[in-house]
Amino acid sequence: MPDLLIELFSEEIPARMQARAAEDLKRLVTNGLVEAGLTYSSAGAFVTPRRLALAVEGLAGESPATREERRGPRADAPEKAIEGFLRSTGLSRDQLERRETKKGEVLFAVIERPGRPAPEIVAEVLEATIRDFPWPKSMRWGSGSLRWVRPLHSILCILSDDEGARVVPLEVDGIAAADTTRGHRFMAPEPFAVTSFEDYRERLARARVVLDASERADRILHDATNQAFAQGLELVEDKGLLSEVAGLVEWPVVLMGEIAEDFLSLPPEVLQTSMREHQKFFSVRNPKTGRIEKFVTVANIETPDNGVTILAGNRKVLFARLSDAKFFWENDLRVARDERMAPWIEALAHVTFHNRLGSQKERIARISALAREIAPRAGADPDQAAQAGEIAKADLSSEMVYEFPELQGTMGRYYAKAAGFAPEIAAACEEHYAPLGPSDAVPTAPVSVAVALADKLDTLAGFWAIDEKPTGSRDPFALRRAALGVIRLILENDIRAPLRDLLAKTPHEADAEDLLAFFHDRLKVFLRDRGISHDVIDACLSMPGADDLALLVKRAEALQAFLRTDDGENLIQGFRRANNILRQAEARDGVEYSFGPDPKFAETDEEKALFKALDEAERKIAPAMEAEDFAAAMAEMARLRAPIDAFFEAVQVNTDNEIVRRNRLNLLNRIRATCQSVADLTRIEG
Repeated sequence: MPDLLIELFSEEIPARMQARAAEDLKRLVTNGLVEAGLTYSSAGAFVTPRRLALAVEGLAGESPATREERRGPRADAPEKAIEGFLRSTGLSRDQLERRETKKGEVLFAVIERPGRPAPEIVAEVLEATIRDFPWPKSMRWGSGSLRWVRPLHSILCILSDDEGARVVPLEVDGIAAADTTRGHRFMAPEPFAVTSFEDYRERLARARVVLDASERADRILHDATNQAFAQGLELVEDKGLLSEVAGLVEWPVVLMGEIAEDFLSLPPEVLQTSMREHQKFFSVRNPKTGRIEKFVTVANIETPDNGVTILAGNRKVLFARLSDAKFFWENDLRVARDERMAPWIEALAHVTFHNRLGSQKERIARISALAREIAPRAGADPDQAAQAGEIAKADLSSEMVYEFPELQGTMGRYYAKAAGFAPEIAAACEEHYAPLGPSDAVPTAPVSVAVALADKLDTLAGFWAIDEKPTGSRDPFALRRAALGVIRLILENDIRAPLRDLLAKTPHEADAEDLLAFFHDRLKVFLRDRGISHDVIDACLSMPGADDLALLVKRAEALQAFLRTDDGENLIQGFRRANNILRQAEARDGVEYSFGPDPKFAETDEEKALFKALDEAERKIAPAMEAEDFAAAMAEMARLRAPIDAFFEAVQVNTDNEIVRRNRLNLLNRIRATCQSVADLTRIEG
């Protein structure tokens, strides 16, 4: 069985498109081969800035011959029906067979397709793949009609086996397939032939091309880390930049350069952001001072002077970039120190948050007021929370954040500190945006928590008030993320704050119950990832205080743990039995058996024991629930398992004695009420 090697060689492919392009090449080619009847053992796709490659191992030498029978219309069917059947089969009328069936004489088509050789199928599939490749952006060049991300120069397409390699006959827009490729643009530009994937990979390596993107990334990380370590420094981790840079070079050469003394006083975040965004440089930090002191650049070529000239050019460009950053920083510091950011806050009056929700200045006024209300529940000083809310968004008007929007919040912390605000207020300027995602850290400082909650609750209530809710997969204002942020802030800081109360303190006229249902939906997703089933959450949502998320989760965790025990599982069965008998009797009798049962009518020892067990359980469950000790309450409830089991085993509820029957039904109601005091067990499934 032959192996297939494909390479599409072009001008530079943008780094952001490379990973997806490799996946698309593999998907389109392998799907096409399988649909045409060719099986294979394995396939792997590779990408460098100038080439997409696919290696397919164990490809079938030809597709199997097939024979298919199709039943058509009756032989005396209208002519149009028969013509339609002929078109679908590709046969002529005289090629159809007539067969007798229970419904009369019916036409049948026998379609036989001979097997096709692999080269023919590969050529067909690859041409279709190239012509219909789903690039996000593509271009035409020359006089041809072919579109590709950048001009396509050559196609390598060979099938290789024990007898050697042969080129698959293929031509796309004047580009004929061959068995040749090229190495590094400058260090090994001459073409060379290959005979297999292993030969291809090895010869590329000798021609200064590392085919595997993950290998290029590993080399960059290894060399950069070692160079930093050798000078007592550490590389600042940046996985996104590492992936991008690995897509910019075919032969990574790591070089470390110095940052001019003029810029070492800039905040490390400013240096890192400026170098990453403008130059694709990695930052190198001094672990003793926390300062960014050097940079790492990755060249795509080895030079006789070991990169000295490259570094000199990079330092020159970097000096200009960092000069801009320093200018922004110094201007912003003057506004922060001299005017305590007041001009920036005023400028937010002219920045629209949403055309129906006012300006950013109006919004920060709402956040400030709400943060003051939330502060006591978060353990924060109300005045500090309100002040933090007033300045939390001020840096949006700064020059630095205008240039680098991703530094919002971070710069707010620096500027608030420079303006003389308390450390808690400065920290809130940065931390109130968090958490931004499920893996993002949640702030724990009380002032930060208060402002973060106020920010997200104002956003949610505001958009709910103007009926801009998420629908399906559409969530343009990231309201699901905001709701999850509120949930995590409350739970991870154990904040006891009923959401209805908090939402009532916003000035928006939002439907609080509808918004609360949205929170509960997000909470179900959040808790499901923590192993709590949806029916357990529903059982707890039905209880009072369901808008107190911390209380709700505490109850749900205790119930989930209880149901995983044998006592819990069996007690649920006993509860269901009691509830079912009771519901049927109430429906039949047209009355509600909710009166207290009298122990004097108990006839059996099991019945008397159940009365005693319920007395004991109620006496202990009530204070446990009052203290919100749900685990203790459920432990007491578990003690009811044995007496309930014994009662149902020994006692007939629907006895002929009507007084005893009613008393026993009221006793079942007492079982139901005792169990329901902890959670709505009717919601538990299974």
